[in-house]
Amino acid sequence: MPVSQLLLDISPEWKPSLDNFVVGRNQELLSVLRQAIASDSGERIFYLWGEHGCGKSHLLHACVLAALDKQHSGIYTHGSIPPQNIGTGRVVVAVDNVETLDENEEITLFNLFNQIRDNGGMLLVSGMESPQHLKLRDDLRSRLGWGMVYQVHALSDEEKAQALTKHAYERGFLLPTEVSQYLLRHGRRDLPSLMAVLDALDEHSLRLRRAPSVPLLKEVLQQELEIK
Repeated sequence: MPVSQLLLDISPEWKPSLDNFVVGRNQELLSVLRQAIASDSGERIFYLWGEHGCGKSHLLHACVLAALDKQHSGIYTHGSIPPQNIGTGRVVVAVDNVETLDENEEITLFNLFNQIRDNGGMLLVSGMESPQHLKLRDDLRSRLGWGMVYQVHALSDEEKAQALTKHAYERGFLLPTEVSQYLLRHGRRDLPSLMAVLDALDEHSLRLRRAPSVPLLKEVLQQELEIK
C-alpha cells in the first residue's frame, strides 16, 4: 500500500458534536441543548432556524450523536420524516430542512410531534425561516412555535477562521493562518462548504506528502472549478 494511501486511511474521522460547535452568538442555544440532552426535565421540543450554513445541521447531528453516546435512541433525517415506530422514552429525533416536506410528510411530522411530546422524547426541527413564516400546514406551524424557538446566528469571518482551525486540529493537522485567510477570501461563504474544501486540502496534502499551504489550497480550489 502506498504511503499516501496509508496516511489517508488513518486520518481521524470528524464528527459534529456540541463540543466542536463554534458558538459565536449562540451561547444560550448551546447551553439549553446541553441541558436537554443531559436531563429528562425541561423543554423537549426545539425549532432552530437560520440561513444556509449557519450551523443548524451541525447541532441536530450533534444532539442525536450525544443521545447515542448515552445509549439512548436517536435518529437524524434531512428533508424527510423518520419511521413512526421510533420507540418511547429518551429518544432524540432530528428533522432537518422542514420546509422541503411534502403534504403527507407534514401530517406525519404533526403526529410525530404529539407522539414525542406524550412519550417524553426530544424533537429538534430546523428550517430556513421562523415558524410564522414557514409555508407549512397551520397546525404544524403553530406546533413548531410551541416549543423553544432559536435563530442560529451565522459566524463572523473571525469566528469562521476559528472554526476552520479547530476542524483542522481535529483532523490532525495545523492550519496556517494565511491558508485560512485565503480560503475565507476566495472560497464560498458558508461554513460547510469551507470545511469541505479544508477536508479536500487535507487529503491533497497527505497524498503529496506536503504541509497544507496556500499554493496547495489554490490547486484544490482550481480542481473544484474544473469539476464544476
